Amino acid sequence: MSILPILTWPDPRLTETCAPVAGITPEIETLAADMLETMYAAPGRGLAGPQVGAMLRLFVMDVGWKEGKPDPLVCINPMIQEVGKDRADTEEGCLSIPGVTAMVNRPTRVQMVWTGLNGGRYVQSFDGFAAVCAQHELDHLDGVVTFDHLDSDTRAALLAGYEGL
Repeated sequence: MSILPILTWPDPRLTETCAPVAGITPEIETLAADMLETMYAAPGRGLAGPQVGAMLRLFVMDVGWKEGKPDPLVCINPMIQEVGKDRADTEEGCLSIPGVTAMVNRPTRVQMVWTGLNGGRYVQSFDGFAAVCAQHELDHLDGVVTFDHLDSDTRAALLAGYEGL
C-alpha cells in the first residue's frame, strides 16, 4: 500500500465528473487500499477518487475510526436512492481544501447503494455525520466541492483567505 498525493483546489480535476468503475480489478483493489491508507494518514474520514487523481466513481470513508470504532467502507459507483426530509447545517472540511471549513446545508439522512470490492451490491442508510460524509464524497465524484454549496459572499470570503491560491 502507498500514501497517495492529495490534489488541492483549484486543481481542475476536482471539478470533473468521474467515469463509472467498469469492474473490480486488482488495480481497483490496490487503489482502494491506497486511498484508505491515504485517508487515515491525512487524517480524514473520507476520500474520493478525484482527490488522488483517479477519475473514477469510487470513494472510501470511515467516520468512526477517530473515536476508536473503525468501519472502513469502499464505495464503488455509489448512488443516493433516498433522501430524508430533514436538513441541517454542518461544518465541513475537505482534504482537498486544507485549512477551510464551511457550513453546508444537507439532508441529515440518505440511503445509498454501491458496489463493494467483493462485487456485491450494498444498500445502507446513513444518518448524521455519516450522511454528511457520504454526500460530501459523492459530490467529489460529480465535480462538486464545498465552495459550490456556498452563497457568493461566503465563498468570496473563504477564497480570500485560502492559501491554496
